[in-house]
Amino acid sequence: MHAIRRLALLSLAFALLIFPGCGQQSSQEQQPSPQERQHQGKKNGLTLHPGKLLVLTRNIPTVYYEGPEGEMGFEYDLVKDFAAHLGLKLELKVMDSVSAVLQAMERGQADLAAAALTLTPERQKRFTFGPKYFTVQQQVVGNRRRPYPRTIEELANFELVVLANSSYVERLRELRRQHPHLHWRETDDYSTDQLLARVWRGEIPCTVADSNIIAINRRYFPELVVAFPISEEQPLAWLVNRREKRLLARLRQWFAAYQDSGRLAELKERYYGYIEIFDYVDTKVFIRLIKEKLPRYRRYFVTYGRRHGIPWTLLAAKAYQESHWDPEATSPTGVRGIMMLTNKTAADLGVKDRLDPEQSIAGGAAYLRNLLDRLPDTIPDNQRLAFAVAAYNIGMGHIYDARVLARKLGLDPDSWKDIKKVLPLLSRKKYYRSLKHGYARGDEAVRYVDRIFNYRNILEQKLGLLSAHPG
Repeated sequence: MHAIRRLALLSLAFALLIFPGCGQQSSQEQQPSPQERQHQGKKNGLTLHPGKLLVLTRNIPTVYYEGPEGEMGFEYDLVKDFAAHLGLKLELKVMDSVSAVLQAMERGQADLAAAALTLTPERQKRFTFGPKYFTVQQQVVGNRRRPYPRTIEELANFELVVLANSSYVERLRELRRQHPHLHWRETDDYSTDQLLARVWRGEIPCTVADSNIIAINRRYFPELVVAFPISEEQPLAWLVNRREKRLLARLRQWFAAYQDSGRLAELKERYYGYIEIFDYVDTKVFIRLIKEKLPRYRRYFVTYGRRHGIPWTLLAAKAYQESHWDPEATSPTGVRGIMMLTNKTAADLGVKDRLDPEQSIAGGAAYLRNLLDRLPDTIPDNQRLAFAVAAYNIGMGHIYDARVLARKLGLDPDSWKDIKKVLPLLSRKKYYRSLKHGYARGDEAVRYVDRIFNYRNILEQKLGLLSAHPG
């Protein structure tokens, strides 16, 4: 009996070798889903941790922070979309410095690093980079109220403090070959944003930062001034764990499709579309009035913003754009009050006294809510406010026209990035004569929206609403 049983087992094993389809699924049927692959652990070759994408990042305005609407940031949104594409849970680990990010990636402790890292020749020797997603330039920054260097030769006469182990250090070492007297001090105790704040306070005379970081921080610290660039434009890219070749391939494939779809351009528009607006005098006045005037009206913005589901900081920014928070403001066209309501709009909203700040803010919030509700549901939630604010300025009819024109031009009527391109065309007879609502000064509406979102961002930063994530 034992001999017969052994013979049967040997026959079964032989059959399975010859006919692999017997007793198991076909090779196609065996392919697990992305989620199932993650539960196989490291063997799947895609990520280090089952079901997760572990990403190192930094808590800075250009990358990742916690704002009034929750977690946000250009690179945060980008890597969140990638994780969703893979069907994985995004797990962030906030690092204190660039040095810490690089050291952790050298040890292979994460899948990716999304931390505003410049792709340099020296780093390419040590790390595996993903696709390039942004372009920056290294610039020397000073304080317009204090002495600062105007040339690379003058830089040797100033104390220069820069971020340790950064691309800035690599570039300064290259420059020192032609300028032997060039010297600087490296630090890991401060981020680049914090070094810019120290320049603004006069604690150090100058530092080096990427152009996008400077553009954001000049709106908070208007005395910052770009002295001169020290590099050509350079790309930013994520670091990928060098052992995860399948992850790198998936990233490249996804990024190409993401870029072609226009999503990358929309993300850049969301975070940087209003950055170019910088008026030193206007910004100084705005920052001063945040302290002097806003406290009188803040409770109204908060109350009616909450009532109508609108961020109160947006209402406040819009009121500043309209009246500089002057409740008695009056324009030549007859609009009045802190929210600059027309007589007809005020009557429709039940506002009896446009010069009463609470009534005006209540009316302005209700009107903006009405505009939001009239927008098509196809417009994404994170872009609806821009459309509504533009309609507040130019009228909803012209927004509808812009959407019609966008379709005719092969653009996306639900994308604010594309509508920004279309609105200025409403002043050209070639386009407006075939539209229902005719001529409009659409370029002014674009500037209007950009300024309001710029004010909102400055306001939230100054009030500490763009908070550091605890990590």
